[in-house]
Amino acid sequence: MSEKRYTVKEMYYTLQGEGGQAGRAAIFLRFTGCNLWTGREVDRPKAICQFCDTDFVGTDGENGGKYTADELSKKLESIWTIHNESVTRDAWVVCTGGEPALQLDAPLIEAIHRAGFKIAIETNGTIELPDGLDWICVSPKAGAELLVTSGTELKLVYPQIQFDPKSFTALDFEYFFLQPMDGPDIEKNIVATVEYVKQHPTWRLSLQTHKLIGIP
Repeated sequence: MSEKRYTVKEMYYTLQGEGGQAGRAAIFLRFTGCNLWTGREVDRPKAICQFCDTDFVGTDGENGGKYTADELSKKLESIWTIHNESVTRDAWVVCTGGEPALQLDAPLIEAIHRAGFKIAIETNGTIELPDGLDWICVSPKAGAELLVTSGTELKLVYPQIQFDPKSFTALDFEYFFLQPMDGPDIEKNIVATVEYVKQHPTWRLSLQTHKLIGIP
């Protein structure tokens, strides 16, 4: 039996732009595919998630391709050591997409940990997660059943039709972030998000700082 290969859109070294780890240096490992949208504009109007701002189709991004778990962990180590002398305890890989839970599994988690990295995931929470993750960020999407109801942070894009943020605060997360929905109404959404956080201090404001400063 041939060894499993993981399909990757891109991998690159940058700063985390959102949520509780904003500002941290990390490698972003973006998997292809999502269970809430095909990633193709023609399908967006019928998708469960219609506001995604990420290209996760194909393998044509930086360091994109198909990798075994061992190949992928070695590639991550290579990317990290271009910028640092070695992989240290501060080395993080952020698994994102698309929906990374479609591909991320125990063998890959073990391989990345062996290479010395801690692993964060950014997930829509509709697929049960494997054990061993070091940071779990769940971003619920209206119209999709939320199966992952505990983790490190819940990051809710705001506003979303049918979603009241108060319905999430009883869940088992350490942090709750409200992030203004990007797009043509971004300025109005920022004002609304700020006001909501001021009135409901369980929540914290999350901004897409990578967009503000112009980095990937």
